[in-house]
Amino acid sequence: MVAVATEDVDAAWKSLDELEELLDTAGGVSAGGVVQSLPAPNPATYVGSGKVEELAQCLELYEAEGVVCDDELSPVQLKNLSDALQCKVLDRTLLILDIFAAHAKTREGKVQVEMAQLKYRASHLRGLGKALSRLGGGIGTRGPGETKLETDRRAIGRRIASLSREIADMKRVRETGRKRRSGSALLSAAIVGYTNAGKSTLLCRLTDANVLAEDKLFATLDPTTRVAALPRGEQVLLTDTVGFIHKLPHQLVDAFRSTLEEAKYADFLIHVVDCADKEAQLHMDVVYRTLEELGISGKPVITVFNKADLAEADRGLRDARAERTVWLSAKHGGRAELLAFFGVLEEVMQEQRVYVEALIPYAQMAKLARVREAGQLLSEEYTEEGVQIRAYVAREMAGMI
Repeated sequence: MVAVATEDVDAAWKSLDELEELLDTAGGVSAGGVVQSLPAPNPATYVGSGKVEELAQCLELYEAEGVVCDDELSPVQLKNLSDALQCKVLDRTLLILDIFAAHAKTREGKVQVEMAQLKYRASHLRGLGKALSRLGGGIGTRGPGETKLETDRRAIGRRIASLSREIADMKRVRETGRKRRSGSALLSAAIVGYTNAGKSTLLCRLTDANVLAEDKLFATLDPTTRVAALPRGEQVLLTDTVGFIHKLPHQLVDAFRSTLEEAKYADFLIHVVDCADKEAQLHMDVVYRTLEELGISGKPVITVFNKADLAEADRGLRDARAERTVWLSAKHGGRAELLAFFGVLEEVMQEQRVYVEALIPYAQMAKLARVREAGQLLSEEYTEEGVQIRAYVAREMAGMI
């Protein structure tokens, strides 16, 4: 594993630690790491010529089969390093794309990953000099032919256009689902956070969601929405989202934009943080920065410091950008921890509602059922004309009573 430190050498080594986790998730084994301090990555070989020679010696010494660089490499850097080291060279982006490809289960996830892979490939195409594709047949079609680069670029362009149409159709379906959920008058929360912070584990604990929850980076890619029942009888929609990571490839952000936008349409966010990770503060910054890039800001945030039961948990962590913070263990926490979290959840939900007094005719009792399900019913009085209620409900619902 190779990294270039343009500023903080310690930060580069920490980034290599995360790269090792990515490599492990992808099924590889790290033989070691190398960091070089440079004002900027070498435009030709990423690292300097002396470091390239050192890498060649390391490859031979440790019998390593390839090199993984901690940044996205240009086509020139990839080619020059491969030629100099005579081995497989990957960059961080390619490694993450490989993990996403392995973990995508649904059609939507697979299409989004393929789109990201094609965009990466398109930006790394290189011509083959005088290599020619097959010539056309028939009179008037004879000529020098097309270069392989042009053929590949056209094929990739056609496939990207096809996938773009498919993703647009999926986006419409997702938006229809969102409108249907918003029509239910239930408040919704998006569970966001750094990869492997415990988002899926929390969703499984709060609902009956049967989603994959593993101690691996990007174990789940496809968003899952479930209804959570709160102790007071209310309900809330919870949506698990794909995890963020330092240096998240822009191809993935673009491809998964419709999926990540689940957080954009949520009433509030549940930010899950692994408080046992030494880089928890950095991970929080990455999450908020990524949310800003997606245009998601100004929403109430509940920060859940997860894995609080572990000895490495840092109880000194703070999140100044959150309205509420909770300490718990999504996997091993007891009932008291869970009730405390539900209490905070109910407080935030209460702040999203408005107070209403209304008379519901007996012919429209379905409205009363919806108030009980999606709001907080303070009182109900049965009169000759209908049921007189006092309640807190979502703003959208207030206009429908």
